[in-house]
Amino acid sequence: MSELALTSAGTQSIRPAVLYWPLAVWAVMAILAVLNGGFRELVLVPRLGTYPAHVLSTLLLVAVISLVAAWYFGWTEIAHTQAELLLIGGLWTLLTIGFEFLVGFLAGEPVGTTLAQYDVLAGRIWVLVPIVLFVAPLVFGR
Repeated sequence: MSELALTSAGTQSIRPAVLYWPLAVWAVMAILAVLNGGFRELVLVPRLGTYPAHVLSTLLLVAVISLVAAWYFGWTEIAHTQAELLLIGGLWTLLTIGFEFLVGFLAGEPVGTTLAQYDVLAGRIWVLVPIVLFVAPLVFGR
């Protein structure tokens, strides 16, 4: 089956084959995010302290994600449907959150430690990353 029909206000098709490249792009973004985390811990934290390093590192990652998404959607000749763009954003977001929890689990961290990264009231701005991952395909893929 080459297409999966989704129905909402109208009917749009999602072509599974057009998801391969966006998944590869996510893998590149994941590698860049890990490098960003290393940069934060090795360079930013010693120079700026933990919280300023968190803020700067998160903003750098948001910029990198935006640049990679803009590059991919500007480069690809695939004309994604809006449903596909929503699915790509959802996949990028779920894969990132899943990856984050998996890394925390493998490092022996309690789930609460990973969840604390999303506590905006405690000044954590990491939530910007999944938000940008979700909306970037819609913004740059039109």
